[in-house]
Amino acid sequence: MLSGLFVAAFITLPSFGKILHSAADLKDYDFVVIGAGPGGSAVSNRLTEDPSVSVLIIEAGGANNDVITIDVPLLCTMLTPNTQWDWNYTTTPQPNLNDRVLPFPRGLGLGGTSAVNCLVYTRGSKQNIDRWAELSGDPSWGWDAMLPYFKKSEKFNFPVDGHNITGQFDPAFHGFEGYIGVSVPGAGRAIDDRVIQTTQESAEFPFSIDPNTGDHLGVSWVQALIDRGVRSDAAAYLSPEVIARKNLDVLLNTRVSRILSSSNDLFNVVQYLNSADGTLKTIRAGKEVILSAGAVGTPSILLHSGIGNATALASLGVKPLVDLPSVGQNLTDHIGVSSTWLVNSTLTYDTVLRNQTLAEELLQQWKETKTGIYVDTSENHLAFLRLPENSTVLKEFGDPAAGNETAHYEFLFQNGLNSVTASGNYLNIPAGNVSPKSTGAVTINSTDPFDAPLIDPGLLSHPVDIAVLREAVKSAHRFVQAAAWGGYILQDLTNATTDADIEEFIRENAVSFFHPVATAAMSPFNTTNWGVVNPDLKVKGVKGLRIVDASVAPSLPAAHTSAAVYGIAEHAADIIKAEYGFL
Repeated sequence: MLSGLFVAAFITLPSFGKILHSAADLKDYDFVVIGAGPGGSAVSNRLTEDPSVSVLIIEAGGANNDVITIDVPLLCTMLTPNTQWDWNYTTTPQPNLNDRVLPFPRGLGLGGTSAVNCLVYTRGSKQNIDRWAELSGDPSWGWDAMLPYFKKSEKFNFPVDGHNITGQFDPAFHGFEGYIGVSVPGAGRAIDDRVIQTTQESAEFPFSIDPNTGDHLGVSWVQALIDRGVRSDAAAYLSPEVIARKNLDVLLNTRVSRILSSSNDLFNVVQYLNSADGTLKTIRAGKEVILSAGAVGTPSILLHSGIGNATALASLGVKPLVDLPSVGQNLTDHIGVSSTWLVNSTLTYDTVLRNQTLAEELLQQWKETKTGIYVDTSENHLAFLRLPENSTVLKEFGDPAAGNETAHYEFLFQNGLNSVTASGNYLNIPAGNVSPKSTGAVTINSTDPFDAPLIDPGLLSHPVDIAVLREAVKSAHRFVQAAAWGGYILQDLTNATTDADIEEFIRENAVSFFHPVATAAMSPFNTTNWGVVNPDLKVKGVKGLRIVDASVAPSLPAAHTSAAVYGIAEHAADIIKAEYGFL
């Protein structure tokens, strides 16, 4: 009966298939999706490929369209923190970072965090993704099964400068017909040859043709979420052709407060703040609510809905409805710190930032031709590297990585800084610990669902993490000691030589790399002592509620996480389609 009503609704009501700015235009929907980031946008697109299925996306932010700061890849560092495109969250004081409070950017608006990140596209190692299969008890979450979904989401495109990219990527591991643009750099940087030459001189830093084959160790050309010189974010899944589908609506600028139950264990009602009059309203999903609010937003909504640790919720005055202690727990994130050198060159981004005329000329070039340095993110190369197998760190703590072919740390090779300096030109190498053991949590301390959650990533809470990051900083310094950098380095600005000095430098300067996962992690069916969702991504112990975003990843890959979420969403769409018999 319900499906018949839905069919009648979108035959007789042409208002389906558009961007909505008022809840007054809502109809009945099979699926209500909360959040238009990579998870929500991708799964909504794939579900509405079947014209008999109706979907509403509720997004807290706006359209984010025609925003040049978002569209220009090299301007990515201007998008957060403290902007209109950011939730502008901060962490709790981090005891292992000298009690510093750190920004914790999360994107607001169509595209979610994919609209404000710095675009690097990496999947992690085969061992990383196989660990998902192990932790979830479901082989469909392993590398071999997930690779087709990574490729399905991807629209690999050739760089705008037209250079020959043979040897810069492996086409066998990429998709060319998906929605999300991926490309290697489209403009050269002055340090490119030095980086590549170093891989030829030093066995510690081997060259790798492609970081996305499952074997990611080595120095590679960056692959970034760029489509012909323009940022490609999750809004690509909501292109005008997709929005034109009569069975898809998107309601913008609407905050969700809670998921409500319509019966004892059926959570299929979304409560939201009506922007027109400031009242709380509800909408019921005919089949399911799909929660895609991200690794911070999703657990926050669950907790305010009474789904979480029953004791903790009751102590706050939130009525516990489903006792799931893992909600918000196991928050895992990457942490990194930059090493910087004064260099003997004027061909760095610093020169652009100090010359407004030059910056405007380059931006105009991007506007007119989509060429020049603005078509790329802030680095042309990256490296995924391991500690030596005889490392004292591994002997003391064991191996924190997913396996012996998975990186412990990452480098990004930046030709200049991303902030204006009065003088000087610089080489900057952020080093990130990409296989951390530290975990934290997303919690709430209020019954008001619109209060900011408490975000404690627990950075460096496990002692192995600072040891790995310390060794990564030392490795970055060895990188620039190669002959390729002869005469180029003028001064090391890190000012840390001993292990103790480096560790203090880390505690005072390290930041989150903003790759949070696992706050609603997958665990095997019938497992109740940990995890939030089953391998089909349904919330344990309830009906009508599924999660599709970074929070369900049971472990953090040694990778930037956008690719992981697109893969999760593509797989989730097929799971849902199979369950309901859609196309």
